[in-house]
Amino acid sequence: MRILVKGAGVAGLTVAHELYVRGAEVTVFETSRNFSRAASWLAGGMLAPWCERESADAAVLERGRDAADRWEAILPGRIVRNGTLVLAPNRDRQELRRFADRTTGYRWVDEHEIATLEPSLAGRFRHGLFFPQEAHLNPREILHSLRDDLSAKGVIFADGIADDGEFADIVDCTGAARIGQSRELRGVRGEMLYLQTQEIALSRPVRLLHPRFPVYIVPRGDGLFMVGATMIETEFGGAITARSLMELLNAAYALHPAFADAAVVETGAGVRPAFPDNLPRVTQEGKTILINGLYRHGFLLAPAMAAEAASLIFSRYDSDRNRPCA
Repeated sequence: MRILVKGAGVAGLTVAHELYVRGAEVTVFETSRNFSRAASWLAGGMLAPWCERESADAAVLERGRDAADRWEAILPGRIVRNGTLVLAPNRDRQELRRFADRTTGYRWVDEHEIATLEPSLAGRFRHGLFFPQEAHLNPREILHSLRDDLSAKGVIFADGIADDGEFADIVDCTGAARIGQSRELRGVRGEMLYLQTQEIALSRPVRLLHPRFPVYIVPRGDGLFMVGATMIETEFGGAITARSLMELLNAAYALHPAFADAAVVETGAGVRPAFPDNLPRVTQEGKTILINGLYRHGFLLAPAMAAEAASLIFSRYDSDRNRPCA
C-alpha cells in the first residue's frame, strides 16, 4: 500500500514512521529540507503532560502520558527523563499553589531539594514543584535524526509536486498552511529565543511562573538554552516583537541573573495551528486523512496522533479488502 504524507514537521515524520512500521510504502512530500518552515523547528520539546494539564484539557494528559515511551521506541536514547521543575519568585508563591491545584504527578520541593536538583539555582527559590515523570528532547536533533532514519529505511522524501493519484491514501500534515482551508482552524503565534552562557547549567526544563507572563527554559547542552514561549491570538508570522523579547529576557534574568550576560544567538516566531478547543484532530476528507491542530503540544502528542491516523487508514484498508464481491 503506497501512502503519501504531506508535510515533514513532527506530525508528518511521526506518521511516516508509524505507517512504515505497519508495512506501508511511504513517500513524504516536503517543501524544505532544513525544516525552516516547520513550526516544530521552534518547539520547546517538553514531554510534560502533567504540567500542561494546568491549562489544557484532560485529553492532553491522557494522550501524552506515554509520549516519552513512544519517542524512546522511535529513536532510542534521545529522550532525557529528568522531570520538570516548576518555580516562582518567592513573592508569587500563590502561583505555585494555583499550579498545584490544577495538576497532578508532582511533589513539593524546598530550597534544599531545589539546590540538589539544580545546583545553579541554589539559594534562589524557597519552594517549587517537581514533576519526576516528565521528560524532554531536542526538537531539532529529533527532526533531523528521524528524517535520516526514515530515509535509510527506504521512505522516499520528495520536494517536487507529487501526483496524488499515484497513492492509495494521503495524510495531510501541513499544519498552519491549512488555516483558511480547514474549518475552525486558527493560528496562535509563539515566540522564542536561544541564549548561550557557560555560567549556568540546568539538567531539566524549568518553568518560571508569573501572574502575567509564565515562561519555560529548556537546556540544549553546551551552555545553550531555549527560552519560550508566548501565546498570542494572531496569525501574524513576522519576527519576534520587542515586547516579547524583553519579557522573555526578563524572565530568564529572574530565574538567574547570569542570563543577563548570555549571548542571544537566535530569536524566532511562528504560527501554530489550533482548533477552538486547542486539541488536535484526525479527520478524513475523501481519501485524505488530516492531522492538525497540535497547537503547543506537537512533540507531546504527535506520536499518539500518528498512531490514530495509521489505525484509521489500515482499518479502512482491511475493511475494503475483506468486503465480499458483488
